[in-house]
Amino acid sequence: MTAPDDRLALASDEDSATAADWERATAAVLRKSRRLREEDPDDRVWTTLTRTTLDGIPVAPIGTPASLEGLTTAGRPSRAGAWDVRTPLSGGDASALNEAALVDLENGGTSLLLDVDEGVDLAAVLRGVLLDLAPVALDRPSAAQAAALADVLESYDGPVAAGANLSFDPQSLDLFSAADTEEGEEPAEQLVALARRAWQLGVLGLVVDGTALHDRGASDAQELGWTMAVGIDYLRVLTAGGMSVEEAAKVIEFRYAATDEQFPTIAKLRAARRLWARVLEASGAEAVAMRQHAVTSRPMMTTFDPWVNMLRTTVAAFAAGVGGADAVTVVPFDEPLGRPDAFGRRIARNTSSLLIEESHLAVVADPAGGSYAVERLTDDLAVAGWAELGRIEEAGGASSLAARQGVVDRVSATAAERDAQVADRSRPITGLSEFPNLAETLPQREPAEGRRVRRYGWAFEALRAEPAASPVFLATMGPIAAHTARATFATNLLAAGGVAVEVAGPTDGVESVLAAYRGQPVVCLAGTDPAYAEWGADLVAALRGAGASYVVLAGKPGEKINITEDTVDDSAAMGVDALAFLTRIREALA
Repeated sequence: MTAPDDRLALASDEDSATAADWERATAAVLRKSRRLREEDPDDRVWTTLTRTTLDGIPVAPIGTPASLEGLTTAGRPSRAGAWDVRTPLSGGDASALNEAALVDLENGGTSLLLDVDEGVDLAAVLRGVLLDLAPVALDRPSAAQAAALADVLESYDGPVAAGANLSFDPQSLDLFSAADTEEGEEPAEQLVALARRAWQLGVLGLVVDGTALHDRGASDAQELGWTMAVGIDYLRVLTAGGMSVEEAAKVIEFRYAATDEQFPTIAKLRAARRLWARVLEASGAEAVAMRQHAVTSRPMMTTFDPWVNMLRTTVAAFAAGVGGADAVTVVPFDEPLGRPDAFGRRIARNTSSLLIEESHLAVVADPAGGSYAVERLTDDLAVAGWAELGRIEEAGGASSLAARQGVVDRVSATAAERDAQVADRSRPITGLSEFPNLAETLPQREPAEGRRVRRYGWAFEALRAEPAASPVFLATMGPIAAHTARATFATNLLAAGGVAVEVAGPTDGVESVLAAYRGQPVVCLAGTDPAYAEWGADLVAALRGAGASYVVLAGKPGEKINITEDTVDDSAAMGVDALAFLTRIREALA
């Protein structure tokens, strides 16, 4: 990426700075942290700090007016004021669900998202809920559940809130399993009937649920392309059933995942509005505002160190609000452990309350507007999403088996690419692949039927779920100040795979390390390069003589330190494929 020539206009003329000024200041920081070498030019900060998404889209560190050359920005938020705080509830006990719903609505929630078991009495769940004030939506409902909600709304004494949604979504209900079914099985009649009931009630009837694809590993552009394809498919079905395009568009809500990658999330919501407006324009319809419901990402959450989930969901909710979502659902931090308790639900509600009432995010119509970087990212995502839509349409549309299988294949490839980044920790997961705590005691939650979610850290969680039976001996070389950096690196890396360590402590030579050694089969050396060069090879030989069968070096082997790849069995340094390394260590321990 080349540096732009324009100036970065700040608060006043005196505060203005050129791009070169920013490069110089930023380069100084990067050189101090060793991310740039002294001889590197200042303008290399752009390539150093620019990251690339799984869609191949660059995310620049800052935006400049030059970022928008040749672009027409669109997709700005249309929401006025605070977003709808939509609290999630799940289960099969109508009485417990009703109690939780009333608590949520009395303490910050403004609407409900119900994921209830088949056959649960929705009238009992919603007893005492003021349906004219609190919209109710369903999560993954069957046609029968959607119809049951329509019955409840019809029987309510008075008008119901326009934001309520029967939430039927046959295409996304179970995309991966449905891809194996015969073509032509989409329940078009049910879709039209429920949409008509919603229209008569003055509520929403359908959801295009992008989170169904996101939960299985989709990228942002894949989520956008799929939701556009499903939205088009529903327009076709509903217009064939006698509704106008405008009427059909007015009963559809789009549901998107909000992740802790805040700028891509903001841009995704903006790009979705831009794409849907283009779809309606191409359909010959008048403009109909896109209704968006953002749900904080479930795949980004972790079972281990679940408290970090609070930080992830806060960033995701921030991005959803800034991106202009009409409704935001914060998934409770403890959902990966089972059914969220009252504390988890309260923290989830309070996340939106704090962002709205204390951070005042909803006061500004478009907080990200004018940043240049978000507009650029919005355009790039819209182009990538439109290309994905084109692939789906060319294969026959969202209801085509061939198109659906193509979506599955592309999402699987993206998930594999993300897995590789998680494995080498270039996409770190705090509390799991980075800074794990083997001594933590996890909160206990009531078991709950899990949903199909491919969590980003699934491979590390599998290792942590079955800790290694024995520890690794950490042969620290020299005083604490000398070995701390590499010892900490090795300890954290091993802990990410459920492997504990026993530390030799401060040492001054081979004999003091051997005095602390207790015959562990796997040994990891941790010291400075000078220490390695001086007595590392002797220590390796002595440990092997004392019973070590697998010796690991913290750092990179080489002739300069007198420890080559032939001297040790393995090594660990920055950039190592952590998952493969940990698998080898656990095999050696076994």
